Amino acid sequence: MHKLGRGHRDKVQQFMAITGSSEKAAVQALKASDWHLEGAFDIFYSQPHIRTVTDSRHLEELYNRYKDPYVDMILVDGITLLCNDLQVDPQDIVMLVVSWHMKAATMCEFSRQEFIGGLQYLGIDTIEKFRDKLSYMRSELKDEQKFREIYNFAFGWAKEKGQKSLALDTAIGMWQLLFAERHWPLVDHWCQFLQVRHNKAISRDTWSQLLEFAKTVDLQLSNYDEEGAWPYLIDEFVEYLTENGIVQRGQN
Repeated sequence: MHKLGRGHRDKVQQFMAITGSSEKAAVQALKASDWHLEGAFDIFYSQPHIRTVTDSRHLEELYNRYKDPYVDMILVDGITLLCNDLQVDPQDIVMLVVSWHMKAATMCEFSRQEFIGGLQYLGIDTIEKFRDKLSYMRSELKDEQKFREIYNFAFGWAKEKGQKSLALDTAIGMWQLLFAERHWPLVDHWCQFLQVRHNKAISRDTWSQLLEFAKTVDLQLSNYDEEGAWPYLIDEFVEYLTENGIVQRGQN
């Protein structure tokens, strides 16, 4: 590593600390990504054969630290303790990314399989490695495809068991959390519109189509196609924006 400049050496050290990789693997991934850390993480984690090997005994110890005393699951108290150990707020969006990696079926719950399987996939077997991996998980929200996957995962994860739709208050909280990352300027108007005009649970179709709307329709709605296959709620939202003078419709 002596041949590398100081800036590159610092990145190698940072990469090794977060991934637990060898110096050789760190340099290879960083060179392949033109020395961009986030790109190097993607390259590293997309190659299963170079993931860090985990110690099953340590994984069991971690699981047992957070497991509920009465059922074989990690529940709210265990997740609160986990967040304390990770030094993150339970409301931090990174915990949604953690749940996505663990393929968690329900908010505020991890089964043994979800928790241990997710940590194995991530190459984590100590709380220190877990804490170090959080910056990588935050970086995943900047990846367009991963953000879409996390966004769509959030619907099933956040809804009540046995329900097809997502409670409005929960949906609004999730949208504010997710679109804080994506900086969609109309999110507060959308949430206010739902509370005033809708006040009902949110369907999966509306949930998934809103991301498409936020990504593809400009803030003046000039490219909004009224004949398009948008859910009726999004059509009504466009009317609400124009009727209330929030947006001056542009022309195609």
